[in-house]
Amino acid sequence: MKSGSGMGTGNADWDVESYTTGMDSAKSACRHEETGIRLTDRPVKAGDVLTFAQLSDPHLSSLEGIRFSEVINKRLLGYLSWHRRRRLEHRSEILDALGRDLVQMKPDHIVVTGDLTHIGLQQEFIEARTWLQNLGSATGVTVIPGNHDAYVASRWEESFAMWLPFMVSDKDRDASHIRSRDTLYPSLRVRGPIAFIGLSSAWPSAPFLATGRLGSRQLDRLPGLLEQAGRDGLFRVVLLHHPPHPEDEKWRKRLVDGRELCAQLEQHGVDLLLHGHTHRPMRSRVKTPSGNAPVIGIPSASAAGKRPGSGAQYNLYRVARKTDSWSVNISVRGYENNQDRFVAAGEEELNLPLHAQGSDCPPG
Repeated sequence: MKSGSGMGTGNADWDVESYTTGMDSAKSACRHEETGIRLTDRPVKAGDVLTFAQLSDPHLSSLEGIRFSEVINKRLLGYLSWHRRRRLEHRSEILDALGRDLVQMKPDHIVVTGDLTHIGLQQEFIEARTWLQNLGSATGVTVIPGNHDAYVASRWEESFAMWLPFMVSDKDRDASHIRSRDTLYPSLRVRGPIAFIGLSSAWPSAPFLATGRLGSRQLDRLPGLLEQAGRDGLFRVVLLHHPPHPEDEKWRKRLVDGRELCAQLEQHGVDLLLHGHTHRPMRSRVKTPSGNAPVIGIPSASAAGKRPGSGAQYNLYRVARKTDSWSVNISVRGYENNQDRFVAAGEEELNLPLHAQGSDCPPG
């Protein structure tokens, strides 16, 4: 399925399954059992709202002063790319402006869909951890990794372990048992009426490749999360770095098992899928049991925009329960270089129908 580009202003009705029961907060959101996730019994009512921001591909770290011994593998190619081009494209002043704009917009939650680093060095993970701590609390910011964050295989303690508070599921606040991607993902974080389901497509690839891979363990566990979140009435948002459709990206940058993922979503359902990776605005759809769900990709949050359509943007999503539907308002915020700030760059309203039996879902 080919995606369109950009996001206009208007109203679109999507035939997407959604539900009517939701939750209070991260702390009281769910209790986990071996058979799945049982959610608390506070139903979402008409007028309930949650606003969250999606940022992606900030590539926020600097490679100044690194040692040659740190880049004697595939990282050498990444370092040369950074030195020649990326350090001029991904700008810290744009991220500073982003931070100021988020303070003004006051989203209830923030999601970051990967590629915080350039070549996944330990010092980059340290820089990114500090940036995340400045962005918000670990319960207020959700992170999934991208392919640049897994540029080559790295020790867990020197890489993703540093971001664990921002990545773990609500049930895993004691994350001492998590030692790998496959024990961390899929993740589940419940915020208000929304279930954020995180997937990791970050996987070390060969030189000149930027492919992603989920793997059988994530794909095997995903259906249970989708089904339980659906039964318990949550609006299911899947977070992924790579676009789900392999044909929407170049062969060397595709999600290798994207078709397997789409088959899972077609069978078990999703309400919204968000991704990054492409550094440009993208729109497509994924099949679900009750129609098509929107798939939205966004540009880098730090890009100076040397190519048309590639300037820094982020999205704000306002998810509101109406009497007989979900309303999802999408506001695009884009960086204006001459003003050194983010401004409104587009808006769209999606009306997503409630599941026919959603209002009759029993609590817990």
